[in-house]
Amino acid sequence: MPEDWTTALGVVAHPDDLEYGAASAVARWTDHGKDVRYLLVTRGEAGISTMPPAEVGPAREHEQRRSAQVVGVSVVEFLDRADGLVEADLALRRDLAGAIRRHQPEMILSINHRDSWGGPSWNHADHRAVGRALLDAVRDAANPWVFPDAGQAWGGVRFAAFNSSPQSTHAVDVTGYLDRGIESLHCHELYLANLGGDSGDPGESLRSSAESTGTRFGVLHAVAFELVAF
Repeated sequence: MPEDWTTALGVVAHPDDLEYGAASAVARWTDHGKDVRYLLVTRGEAGISTMPPAEVGPAREHEQRRSAQVVGVSVVEFLDRADGLVEADLALRRDLAGAIRRHQPEMILSINHRDSWGGPSWNHADHRAVGRALLDAVRDAANPWVFPDAGQAWGGVRFAAFNSSPQSTHAVDVTGYLDRGIESLHCHELYLANLGGDSGDPGESLRSSAESTGTRFGVLHAVAFELVAF
């Protein structure tokens, strides 16, 4: 995966989305002096069925900020869209274009926006909506005649990278950074404690995935991404 960039904006639907793999790469990048920032579309307030959203939202925001610090990210913003009800509409495109213009990233980071995770599975509606609106928003941000009230046009985004896509094309060597990525996931204590079912240790799942991807790319640990160029 290209690493000849200096600024990136990670855009996802929920707290913990970036921690399921991408955070290990973020730890590598920030250690190499890159400026990575996060934008969360929701606060994940509907993510725990046994707790009220008014209680869950602030807790998950706090966990996300702690998680980001572990991998060297200090700027974390939230759009406050309703968790579980995100739509890829003009309002979301405007807000995402505004964020891109404000932060001026060369690279956009996100997670799988495709219908499936691969095989017989179905991706979360918010993930699909955010990813698709995000791709449109990159082009919107570059056009001075689209959303002119959302800041000065910025056309410097070179590509978007989507972690955990079933159509992954590139990988990042995270050897030596995987433990920090796992630590950042473990910061989401409330969410992980309420997953329910036989979910096992998510950290071990990340390690297994990183080992498998690393084998494919000839390194010890790696995370895979689908790249979309602009």
